[in-house]
Amino acid sequence: MILSDKTIKAKLKTGEITIKPFDEKYLQPASYDLHLDSHFLVFNKKKDFVIDVKQPMEDLMQSIEVDENKGYVLQPGEFVLANVKEVTGVDGKHIARLEGKSSLGRLGLAIHVTAGFLDPGNSLRLTLHMINLSPLPIKIYPGMKIAQIIFELLDQECERKYGADGLGNKYVGTMTVKGSEYWKNFENGLM
Repeated sequence: MILSDKTIKAKLKTGEITIKPFDEKYLQPASYDLHLDSHFLVFNKKKDFVIDVKQPMEDLMQSIEVDENKGYVLQPGEFVLANVKEVTGVDGKHIARLEGKSSLGRLGLAIHVTAGFLDPGNSLRLTLHMINLSPLPIKIYPGMKIAQIIFELLDQECERKYGADGLGNKYVGTMTVKGSEYWKNFENGLM
């Protein structure tokens, strides 16, 4: 069951879900608008890489901070990682889904390739996997509305929350944008 605006407000008060900071003007009928943060990870094009999912790639991406007034020009086909400004969280009875904004999708901006999911028990700054699918550059700005989050109620509380031992969860409580740690699946035998 997707939560309505009234239910989102009620569950924020009980602490079952969290949005920090929260401003009611960004509350939609069944979602909440999230804003782009200024910290990005962009591919390091100065090195010759082959992405090997079994290997850590510390230098694959480089961190940049984008000026709120100057913005960032996302080239056609370019892929970057960034966070949303808000910290969102859910208890063991809820999940949340990250979705794009229709107006940005109509320009060719996709905000998540996959992984637009907030697992039960996790609280973090969600990571955006942004790609420009248009034939033209798109300029984006920190602070702009970039996505929306939709909260849902599970049929019952989960048995093991995100981050529980043995699940191999790599992004528990992440507050800054970080690159892929898929290689850890091989290290931990969780392929």
